[in-house]
Amino acid sequence: MKKIIRNLAVLAVSTYMGIHSLYAQPGFGTAERVNSDWRFHLGDIEGQAGAEKNHASWQQVSLPHDWGVKYPLSPTLASATGYLPGGIGWYRKQLTIPVEDQGKKIFLYFEGVYNRSEVFINGKSVGKRPNGYVSFSYDITPLIEFGKENTIAVKVDHSKSADSRWYTGSGIYRDVWLVKANALHIDQWGVYAYPELKQEKGILNTEVALVNTTPAAAQIRVEQELLDPMGKVVAKKSQKIQVGAADKAKIQQQLTVSNPRLWSLEQPVQYTLRTIVIQNGMQIDQSEVKTGFRTFTFDPNKGFALNNAWMKVKGVCLHHDAGVLGSEMYTDVWRRRLLTLKSLGVNAIRTSHNPQASSLYALCDELGLLVMDEAFDEWEYPKRKWLQGWNVGTPGFEGSYDFFESWGEQDLSDMVKRDRNHISIFAWSIGNEVDYPNDPYSHPILNGEKKEGGFTQASYGGYKKDAPDAMRLGDIAKRLVAVVKKYDKSRAVTAGLAGVAMSNETAYPGALDIAGYNYTESRYQQDHQRYPERIIFGSENRHDLPAWLAVRDNSHIFGQFLWTGIDYLGESGRWPSRGFYSGLLDFAGFIKPRGYFRQSLWLDKPMAYLGTYPLQGGTAATDVWSALESEQGQRKNEAPSMDAWPIWNYQAGQQIRVVCYTNSAAARLELNGQVVGQEKKYDQKTGIIFWDIPYAMGKLEVIGLDNSGKEIVREAIQSSQRPSTIEAVILGNQQVKTGDVLQIALQILDEKGLPVILSEDEITCDILGNARLLGMEAGNNADMGDYTDNKQRVYHGKMIVYVQALGQSGENIAIRFSSPWLKIATVESLVK
Repeated sequence: MKKIIRNLAVLAVSTYMGIHSLYAQPGFGTAERVNSDWRFHLGDIEGQAGAEKNHASWQQVSLPHDWGVKYPLSPTLASATGYLPGGIGWYRKQLTIPVEDQGKKIFLYFEGVYNRSEVFINGKSVGKRPNGYVSFSYDITPLIEFGKENTIAVKVDHSKSADSRWYTGSGIYRDVWLVKANALHIDQWGVYAYPELKQEKGILNTEVALVNTTPAAAQIRVEQELLDPMGKVVAKKSQKIQVGAADKAKIQQQLTVSNPRLWSLEQPVQYTLRTIVIQNGMQIDQSEVKTGFRTFTFDPNKGFALNNAWMKVKGVCLHHDAGVLGSEMYTDVWRRRLLTLKSLGVNAIRTSHNPQASSLYALCDELGLLVMDEAFDEWEYPKRKWLQGWNVGTPGFEGSYDFFESWGEQDLSDMVKRDRNHISIFAWSIGNEVDYPNDPYSHPILNGEKKEGGFTQASYGGYKKDAPDAMRLGDIAKRLVAVVKKYDKSRAVTAGLAGVAMSNETAYPGALDIAGYNYTESRYQQDHQRYPERIIFGSENRHDLPAWLAVRDNSHIFGQFLWTGIDYLGESGRWPSRGFYSGLLDFAGFIKPRGYFRQSLWLDKPMAYLGTYPLQGGTAATDVWSALESEQGQRKNEAPSMDAWPIWNYQAGQQIRVVCYTNSAAARLELNGQVVGQEKKYDQKTGIIFWDIPYAMGKLEVIGLDNSGKEIVREAIQSSQRPSTIEAVILGNQQVKTGDVLQIALQILDEKGLPVILSEDEITCDILGNARLLGMEAGNNADMGDYTDNKQRVYHGKMIVYVQALGQSGENIAIRFSSPWLKIATVESLVK
């Protein structure tokens, strides 16, 4: 495991580039982050919000800020939220806009506030937005006192704390921007670009929406330039237009490039579209949009092609939290997470089940990952929210359904307009499992009169005539699809269907361009025959091998999205359980055993992984979901596990099952250079080679062989002694900018420098310099201790520590890690 951490460090160093471009600009004016010097108060307040400036007693915070994850876990809280609190919180900030900015339009742009927010300027409300995932802005110009201090106040009402099936976070958990613009400017998200390929030419179709807030019509010129990856202008266009007084206008153009370089998963080539607005010879606005050239093709028989190359989508579903960081969005952290997923063979993500931060999509554009962008988990009615453990006890019914009718179409259109320029997005999803049988919709087919299959999840009894009619699904879907198509016709629209057999009786699947099946591999063949024009894929799937074979061995199924790519907070089992534990990566972003199992299925480069567990009793499932997966069609303890950790420390002579996840044709096992497991061929039924052997101390190695018996890969684990030393490695650049997050990987070693996988030593983190500890995350789902201080136990001998640089250029940060009886470790970083 020491080797693995060092490899991750190399990966991060060789590919890391700090992200400082202004991803979240709303597409007009000049934008600057206003994340520092906020004050926070947990609880409601009386009187005029923000009218008074005395908030000295309030906590000083920096954004992004999620207050929920900063409080202790409690068994009295809902399991759906990971036993973490919600509540009502207030934020305030003083902001001075210079007198010389009079005449400009001033906006506040929020990337995400969870949830039911209301924004006040100098005590006056400027607007409410109930959805906690969408980005929004307010024109605050009329309320600004130029040259004086202005008070921004934001009320966040997450008093319906169990309003989701997973941990959402609470607060202003993404960036906030101050935008200054001319009175005539590009509209918010007003530049839209979508590519086409015709023969050897790339055509970039562009649309520019303009807003004139002045009382006079204006004649302007819009210039557009397309820059290649080296910054060379390869196409340009210009167009004059008159924008009426207090009116809007729109222009459309095409920029053509000969033999463009294509965006692909292996070479994610991006171009830059620069838009300039000129009035009376002066530039009054500008926008830069990352774009590119690529084609998507869907076929009911062949599946999916990127740039005319048929392929399988190897996707994962992702929630937006990052363990101890909660929902706070730090781009550096997600860069590492996405790179690690890609190293396992992942080529696509699904934003489950809501829009995520702009920087996440920009990372996928840059790194070469396809994205399915999803809007909703529920529509007009609430789903069950488990409060005492996953599928346990009496559920709650708080949710976001109460503002769907009034805000749903606006939320969806804002998602599409904000995200549509991201070259990585290949499909829009209008919902997830809104057709879950009897949760809440029902249909007579649930009585089994037609003996239809396709219900792989609990259906809570037969047909309930008093429940909402499932036939409504089709009407709502058609309405939402129309919203998407209004703002982007270049991509497919989909949804994740939970009750396929029920939905097939409605117009819902037919309203979609491509149909996502959640956990319904059993219907892949019969529905392909019954609906030959339907394009089918697995929108949510378990990790077991049969679910993947249903994709690999059927050309008409273009891919799957595993539940899930990374462990996430919430949707927890009974206490103690922080979250859902089926990820390829843990809360800390470290690869779990099942991550290596998936790598053996999805990656072509030779690989091998060794894991072990006592033969008697097998591996204890860490959560209900893992237990379900491990028992798919086989009796417990007989099937080799995909959750075996790389441990080689047992009692002498104890019978141990050694499992190998590999893409080699065969493998053999050696202990201290002697063969202890004869050569075995790759098992097509389980995808796992295994041997049962008695334990003896030493070095256990697996040697992967090709079809001719030649060694192509080898991997080893070793018996370790007692913990002796803390090893600390900064993943990425040691020199950082203010605001960057240092990610320090810790590994406990013995005296010989071997990783001690069984270590659970408590580590103390001390920082010397201008920086703050964001959190210490070991990835242990059952550790319900205090995550708010500077002490935390490692898990499987490892931990990730997040430290944010706050100092000025040239300042040094020293971070010290200590534990009783262990040699300390110190790392240093320079702010550049």
